[in-house]
Amino acid sequence: QVQLVESGGGSVQVGGSLRLSCAASGYTCSRCCMGWFRQAAGKQREWVSLITTSGRTFHADSVKGRFTISQDSAKNTQYLQMNSLKAEDTAMYYCAAGASALTSGACWVAEGAYKYWGQGIQVTVSS
Repeated sequence: QVQLVESGGGSVQVGGSLRLSCAASGYTCSRCCMGWFRQAAGKQREWVSLITTSGRTFHADSVKGRFTISQDSAKNTQYLQMNSLKAEDTAMYYCAAGASALTSGACWVAEGAYKYWGQGIQVTVSS
């Protein structure tokens, strides 16, 4: 049984930083994508950052240059380092995994491509 457990969320002021972690158990995939999505109140869930098994990364334009996704394969854990946080980053953040990588090596950005999801963790950025 696959489990994804997020940690590291919380409240921070504008301009601050947080690091989210997602520990995966029961999950192995040789050519897959995993990453982070978020959903703000009243809005649809959107992709934030994705990483392939080989370490190739992708970031949405809204977070490019501020967020960094990484992984520790030995620990089966992925991380999202969020710097220069803005009020509009406030959302529930979800860890996702289980999407096959595209033949080009890129990742699907549609949430429907991801089989496994964490429970979500709240990030609140206030001024």
